[in-house]
Amino acid sequence: DVIDFTGHALALYRTDDYLDQPCQETINRIKLYSESLARYGKSPYLYPLYGLGELPQGFARLSAIYGGNYMLNKPIEEIVVENGKVVGVKSEGEIARCKQLICDPSYIPDRVKKVGEVIRVICILNHPIKNTNDANSCQIIIPQNQVNRKSDIYICMISSAHNVAAQGKYIAIVSTTVETNEPEKEIKPAMDLLEPIEQKFEGISDLFSPNDLGRESQIFISRSYDATTHFETTCDDIKDIYKRMMGSEFDFEEMKRKKNDIYGEEEQQ
Repeated sequence: DVIDFTGHALALYRTDDYLDQPCQETINRIKLYSESLARYGKSPYLYPLYGLGELPQGFARLSAIYGGNYMLNKPIEEIVVENGKVVGVKSEGEIARCKQLICDPSYIPDRVKKVGEVIRVICILNHPIKNTNDANSCQIIIPQNQVNRKSDIYICMISSAHNVAAQGKYIAIVSTTVETNEPEKEIKPAMDLLEPIEQKFEGISDLFSPNDLGRESQIFISRSYDATTHFETTCDDIKDIYKRMMGSEFDFEEMKRKKNDIYGEEEQQ
């Protein structure tokens, strides 16, 4: 139990492969969890007020400051490729020219492969999850070995504290990687924790991964959102796309130095 808790709930590993690897990466992951918890005291996780839609809105505002342009409500008719490289995106007869393109799998299905499925259930509750000290938000990870599975089960619960639900209501999202022909039964251990449930909405999504790194075509395709609710794998995907595009890893320390030069070290603390 201690191994499962440490590896999956603290280090956020999705499989047990880490047990056969050097321990340094696991130590770094646990250290990140500990430092994140110490930052605010109650949880190592951050969740934006008004929901996850605030993240793309924040990006849009920042991008606009640096000269980004937006084409809203424009249908994508074609990804224009010449001599094996992307040159633009066609919409309503017009072509927006580009040298590199970032997109998710839905825009270019012939360049991705299906690698699995995820079941997600959105539940509306009128009570906090039991045995959580009436927390108005929480993240629960049920390690795979505890329920005789190959994949962890995830529960993310949020509430009116985040301005995403009415007062007295709670939203719990249950997700896991599909392993059988009866995915609803696979999430039963998590659903049992949420009872009674006022209303629920179930859905199964395909998981896609790019066929190649995109270096030849300069088309860089993200991976589908997996079952995790903490976005650790999404952050890894973003860093991977950056490396594929730029040819080098993103330098976080350099970014910190630039911020310190602009705002001063005291402003960053």
